[in-house]
Amino acid sequence: MPIKERCFDRLSTNGVRGEGLATDRYDLLIVGGGINGCAIAREAALTGLSVLLVERDDLAQHTSSASSKLIHGGLRYLEYREFGLVREALQERERLIRAAPHLIHPMAFVLPHENALRPWWLVRAGLYLYDALAAGTTLPRSRRLRAKDAAYRAPLTGAAKGFVYYDAFVDDARLTLANAIDAAEAGAEIATRTALLAARRKDDHWRATLSDGRTVTARAVVNAAGPWVGDLFAKVGVATTSHVRLVKGSHIVVPRLYDGDHAYILQQADGRVVFAIPWLRDFTAIGTTDIPVDRPEDARIDAEEIAYLCEAVTPYFDRHITPADVVDSWSGVRPLYDDGASDAKAVTRDYILELDDAGPPLLSVFGGKITTARHLAEDALAKIAPALGIDARRVTRDRPFPGGDTGDFATFLAAVRHRFPFLGDQRSARMAHAYGARLWEMLAEVRAIADMGPEFGAGLTAVELGWMRTREWARNAADVLDRRSKLRLTADAATVAAVEAYFRETP
Repeated sequence: MPIKERCFDRLSTNGVRGEGLATDRYDLLIVGGGINGCAIAREAALTGLSVLLVERDDLAQHTSSASSKLIHGGLRYLEYREFGLVREALQERERLIRAAPHLIHPMAFVLPHENALRPWWLVRAGLYLYDALAAGTTLPRSRRLRAKDAAYRAPLTGAAKGFVYYDAFVDDARLTLANAIDAAEAGAEIATRTALLAARRKDDHWRATLSDGRTVTARAVVNAAGPWVGDLFAKVGVATTSHVRLVKGSHIVVPRLYDGDHAYILQQADGRVVFAIPWLRDFTAIGTTDIPVDRPEDARIDAEEIAYLCEAVTPYFDRHITPADVVDSWSGVRPLYDDGASDAKAVTRDYILELDDAGPPLLSVFGGKITTARHLAEDALAKIAPALGIDARRVTRDRPFPGGDTGDFATFLAAVRHRFPFLGDQRSARMAHAYGARLWEMLAEVRAIADMGPEFGAGLTAVELGWMRTREWARNAADVLDRRSKLRLTADAATVAAVEAYFRETP
């Protein structure tokens, strides 16, 4: 049975208060604070297991904050006959929209057919299949681009024949964070800035040494290290015949190419598709690439990728862009399971869970998508449960994420603006999306802008920074500006310096 030694409440090393543990003995040690590791921690903690998650950097600092920001079934995966993956992702899309309406919202995608390599009938058939696999979900079905779709057609070059279908936008880093918060509130310890140095099997448990000086034991280890999943095998002294295939995906950000909240999916001469997505109100994000790399540290965009992404949109939009227009970028390395595909874009995006139960179990996670992380966590618990002698229960399938109990988001935002008019439209929208219903708790004592404490610029105040520090594991300006608020692009040097000073001077 799971170890239960929760004798008193304690602060975990990050300062976030959970039920806590009075021991360094755990049922589950999870290595990696990306979307998969945090989702597994949430599922396991809510199942009743004692959980320690260690992340050597910040939560979602790497691949999980470098996605295309989409919750989607993966229309292009149909070409590779990944029907099961698409169906699963479309079902998860529905669950996630309900569970986190503040972080995830439906988005229309326009698929122009000008300059297309695929015949009209094939695209139409693919969209019909996408709709069929989404049966029982609530987003609208796909349709043709109509003459009256002026907003969709306006920025496009040529006759603009095409289609409209629906998926969803997500704040990827905050969804990862929401998983971690729910896990912590269920009793998990989330230890950021803490690396696994080494672990070895000893009788019926793992004995692990951590960079914070602790030695802990666990009945099972989950290797959710993302691009470093292969490196972890050496740290735990386990041989494996499985291999990870590292594929870099990069995005660029340019001044807004078009008005509206819709996105475009653009077919490319190399058979790939590239997205153009609204970003931070005044910008458009364009991505992604598929570049094989040798090391996780290669997650940096290069000049060739920038040129490729600029050229990818040139045939479609009236306004052409060049590398000189790029104001920001991000890159992430996807840890895909090496299935032998010769082309990076054809490598499966489905996840593989590899269980080594020659002794205390080691479960390793290969691949996966942010859309299917919750489902992956269910499968992970089901796979490891027999070795732990427990019954895995589906505990998150219909559970809202922290802040997700907003009801209709537009109504919620209107209520926030009515109660806190001094926030202004832009800041109130940003904070309502970031914190959802938990904004009421954050601002419970706030009656005027002066009650929010010193201003740091870019709309950040002491109240919000204090919340990020004590509730969300933030420890520096990058944590705040790059991941939790997405304000880096609009924050000036003075704001960055002020936020850094806040963390240096606040215990």
